[in-house]
Amino acid sequence: MPSRRLERLMWADACEMLDRAERLHRQFYRPGPSSTIPNWEPPVDVYQWSEGILLVIALPGVEAESIEIQLAERHLTVHARRRFPDAVPGLTVQRLEIPFGHFERRLILPYGRYTLQQRQWIDGCLHLDLRLA
Repeated sequence: MPSRRLERLMWADACEMLDRAERLHRQFYRPGPSSTIPNWEPPVDVYQWSEGILLVIALPGVEAESIEIQLAERHLTVHARRRFPDAVPGLTVQRLEIPFGHFERRLILPYGRYTLQQRQWIDGCLHLDLRLA
């Protein structure tokens, strides 16, 4: 098989996989009317060390003051709302990849009792320092 044909087939396969991934993303992320039902989950990085856990939650466009945190035993819940960007006359949306609307992220923490030591807002990310009690 000539290398150009093989290259075209590989590109076609790659494009098909990207299309399939985008269809799956649209299937599972459906922005709905404004409600209290969460319609997305932010990504979270979790770091653990001997004194506790550090969580970094990516929340671009979310107002830091609106974020609610609930910590009960080993269960952590973070929720708020990312508002849809204000409309600008004459502009149309070409692509939306950053979710908006009500979000909620629930995590079950490793065994132990934790207290929220520090809460920081850095570069669009919520940093939570949870210490073992």
